[in-house]
Amino acid sequence: MPRRPSTAWTLVVTSLAAFMVSLDNLVVTTALPQIREDLGAGLEGLEWTVNAYTLPFAVLLLTGAALGDRLGRRRVFLAGLAVFTLGSAGAALAPSIDVLIIARAVQGVGAAFVLPLTLTLLAAAVPEERRGAALGIWGAMTGLAVAVGPLIGGAVTEGASWQWIFWVNVPIGLVALPVGLRALAESRVRSARLDLTGAALISAGLLGVTFGLVRGQGHGWTSTPVLGALVLGGLGIAAFVAWELRVACRGGAPMLPMGLFRIRGFAAVNATALLFSMGMFGSIFLLAQALQNVYGYSPLQAGVRTLPWTAMPLLIAPLAGPVSDRIGGRPLLVAGLALNAAGLSWIALALTTHTSYSALIGPFVLSGVGMALFFVPIATVALGVVPAPMQGIASGTNNALRELGGVLGIAVLSSVFAARGGYDTPAAFVDGTRPALWLGVIAVGLALLCALSIPRRGGVVARTADEASEGASPAEMALPAAGVGSDATVGAAIGG
Repeated sequence: MPRRPSTAWTLVVTSLAAFMVSLDNLVVTTALPQIREDLGAGLEGLEWTVNAYTLPFAVLLLTGAALGDRLGRRRVFLAGLAVFTLGSAGAALAPSIDVLIIARAVQGVGAAFVLPLTLTLLAAAVPEERRGAALGIWGAMTGLAVAVGPLIGGAVTEGASWQWIFWVNVPIGLVALPVGLRALAESRVRSARLDLTGAALISAGLLGVTFGLVRGQGHGWTSTPVLGALVLGGLGIAAFVAWELRVACRGGAPMLPMGLFRIRGFAAVNATALLFSMGMFGSIFLLAQALQNVYGYSPLQAGVRTLPWTAMPLLIAPLAGPVSDRIGGRPLLVAGLALNAAGLSWIALALTTHTSYSALIGPFVLSGVGMALFFVPIATVALGVVPAPMQGIASGTNNALRELGGVLGIAVLSSVFAARGGYDTPAAFVDGTRPALWLGVIAVGLALLCALSIPRRGGVVARTADEASEGASPAEMALPAAGVGSDATVGAAIGG
């Protein structure tokens, strides 16, 4: 007989795991100056400390969900949790920046298998009449992780050491594993198929592009390693597109059906998500360090001072959600992106070595409100522009592209920072940060233009279903059979 899930313990295990892997996206930001000092890391090492987690997390989200569908969701979830816990211990013990980067990559792989399956496991364990409340708790935990990430990172770094931002994951993982083994029920989709070739091609392509962007400024954009990485990365991405088209033409189950991009709303909402993340998270990467490197705040003080920005989604989301239901998500997206662009522009104009923190509170709040107005409707809009059979893959793709946008944003904005400034003095840090922020403004501005091209509310799905069917294979129009259209990937979008 199948195991009967324990509702309460399933809620505890899945919510705690979602909180933990979401927290590690931003918890490291306020610890970066201490990591740089302790491990002798340069800008390139700090970029990889963040990107080594985010890149595999983004690339493997869809694979993790499909793997759970095929091999068993509880089994893959627990395996991912074990890998994440092991990576956390490795990061805490890292004697050098290179070892830390490797351990962060292991964490990212584990997180990609954990997050998309937490919602599926929870939804299966909770009775339908209580499912809304349970999913609300799950969503609140992931939102809280993003809000308090810099604060927790600063508090732990100042109270103990930066290693403890990773050590705290270990006992949680060690407790959650046996509890999950006993409390969670197993389920699978036996027809699920895996596009491992597609996953390998896109992973190699994105790694090459990111590697080239991170190393470009320090090693020369025309140097053989940098230029070779960029070219090989581009070829890898092109090969991924060609492979996905080939799989679809043969009636297979592609990792990412290219026919979806024939839908105007799908292409627009994903371009919006990618560009927003580039501008916003690339800026956060530098500004979190500026609070310590330029203004001399301790890690905890810096974490507290990010709250007017990072905590805004928790305050605004309960108000914005009902508004989105009434008027649609597109107006909120447009308003949020406009506020983000305005907030980043304000910071770029105000940022000097003598700027007081009080002068930054206004733009921080403005950017935080804009971020909330973006995050509240983005998943709903991403699902609303595609027919129902495509919503699982649409949500997973949107979440993955938002994560990738953060990777590219950190790489690109850091290249500008390195070209115009550096870590030598507070003045040099400001000189590099200001032009990087303006590039972030441009990225968010482009995201705003893309958002304006998303179809207005009303009849979107009906129209885009016809658009998608043109040139799409039967396999592309029947995504749930491929195992990637499950509720697991829907959860990935909410968790981002």
